[in-house]
Amino acid sequence: MPERMFYPVNMDYTFKCVQGDDLKMLHRKYKLINLKLSGLITGLLLISLSFMAAPRADETAYSLEVSKSSQELIVKEGEQIIKRFHIAIGRGGNGSKRQLGDNKTPTGTYKILDFKPNSRFHFFMLISYPNQVDAWHGYIDNLIDAKQFKQIIVANRNNTLPPQDTVLGGYIGLHGIGEITEEKLSIHKKENWTEGCIALTNEEISELRNYVAVGTTIQIRE
Repeated sequence: MPERMFYPVNMDYTFKCVQGDDLKMLHRKYKLINLKLSGLITGLLLISLSFMAAPRADETAYSLEVSKSSQELIVKEGEQIIKRFHIAIGRGGNGSKRQLGDNKTPTGTYKILDFKPNSRFHFFMLISYPNQVDAWHGYIDNLIDAKQFKQIIVANRNNTLPPQDTVLGGYIGLHGIGEITEEKLSIHKKENWTEGCIALTNEEISELRNYVAVGTTIQIRE
């Protein structure tokens, strides 16, 4: 778990006494600070419990590792590398996905949750974005509320699909390029063109399907 999770940089846990404050106003400020602290403590507990008590998904023989900077996806069986694929990622540039529309590919550990064979991108593999870390950043940045935060934590704990309709975005996965043209193939080889997903050629995503099942882990690194 990244250490930065535990530094609530965007939240203020102090209150100031200014000239003109009466006892009623000071009491309101004190209650507000207590509410913020309660939310912080609740969030930390939920994240800790989700990692400690999460049931294990069905074990699969293979795992996936993605390097965004190298534009590479690796299929591994244990520590042995089985296959390497060139990929294209989100056109939003470096950094992890934080919200809908930033066109960034998330970083972290996720699981494959579903398949869509009739996708407009030839074949689609849905991953479990947003995960616990994504939810934590969204919560401390005031992008999602406590209810949405808890829903994401519980879904990840139960290996089910987290909410896909929050400000954090959703429907992130791996897919092909769809209808093949020379222009599309050229763009795919040279540029990061997706809205946050991980793209392979149609042939490669079909080959990758042979190594992937529901529950397969995918580790995405910068």
